[in-house]
Amino acid sequence: MMIPKEILDVDSRYDFVLAFDVMDGNPNGDPDAGNLPRVDPETMQGIVTDVALKRKVRDYVQTVYGTEDGYDIYVKHRGILTREQQKAFQALGIEDEEESSASKVKDAREWMCQHYYDTRMFGAVMSTTKYNAGQVRGPLQLTFARSIDEITPLDITITRVALTNADDADKEVPLDEAEARYGQMGRKAYIPYGMYVAYGFYSPNFARQTGVKERDLEIFWESLMNMWDLDRSASRGRMATRGLYIFKHESMYGNAPSHLLFDKISISRNEEVKSPRSVKDYAVSIDKDLPDGVELIELLNF
Repeated sequence: MMIPKEILDVDSRYDFVLAFDVMDGNPNGDPDAGNLPRVDPETMQGIVTDVALKRKVRDYVQTVYGTEDGYDIYVKHRGILTREQQKAFQALGIEDEEESSASKVKDAREWMCQHYYDTRMFGAVMSTTKYNAGQVRGPLQLTFARSIDEITPLDITITRVALTNADDADKEVPLDEAEARYGQMGRKAYIPYGMYVAYGFYSPNFARQTGVKERDLEIFWESLMNMWDLDRSASRGRMATRGLYIFKHESMYGNAPSHLLFDKISISRNEEVKSPRSVKDYAVSIDKDLPDGVELIELLNF
C-alpha cells in the first residue's frame, strides 16, 4: 500500500490512533503472572505495553530494511548495547572507551542517530560508563494499548507425545514403550478475542534533533500496518492492524490538543453482540468536524 504524501512531512506534527485485534492468542504475556495476557485488574481490559509495540516495529524494520545504511536496529534481540555504541567510537576514532567529554558524547550520539533507526525514532539511553553516547529523546512515542472491552484470559493444558529425555520416562516401562505411550504436559495462555487501541505522537521539534527523514516516517507507517505479518507465532494466534487514523497538524507545535482529536475516533462493540469474537462485532464512528489546521488521514479503516 502506498503511503500518502500528506503524512510524510517531517516538519508536521502527527497524533494517531492504532487499532488492532487478536484472536485465540496471547498478544503480550506478563512474566509476573505465568505469562498470562496482561490485564487491568480493576476493569479486566487487556493491556499491550508500548515496549511490546515498539518491539514489533523494530523487528519489522530490521527484517525488511536492516541491511540498508541508516536502518540498523540498536535494541536487537539478544543484543549487547555497549557493542553497538562501541561501533560509534571506532567509526569516530575515539580510542578511550571511557571518554566522556561533551563534544565526544555529542559526536557519538549523532552517529548513533544516523545509523540506528530506532534510536532516531524512539530515542535511547546510552549514557553508559564505557562508550558513553548520551541520551536521545525520540520524536515518536506510543501509549499502552488497551482493549475496548473486558478480555477473558485463559490457560489451557496442551500435551506433547514425545519426551524431552529418557529420565522423564516411567522407570517401570521399557524405554522404547515409554516413548510411544507417554507424553508431557504444558500450558498455553490466550484470549478468545480482543480489540485493542493504542495512541501515538510524533513531535517534529525532536525529529529535527535526531535527523528524521521522510523515508523514516514512510517506513514507520508501513510497519504499523504490516508488523504482525512478519511476527507470526502460534502463541499469538491471529493478530492484525484494523485501523490507523492519523491527525496531521499544520503547525509543528500543533493546532489542537491531542486528546480532543482522539475523541473524534470512537470504536465500540455493536449493541447486539454480547461476546465479541470478530472485527465485525465492532463499529467505528468518526467525527469529521475537525479544528482548523488539522487534517485526518484514514490510512486503514475497518
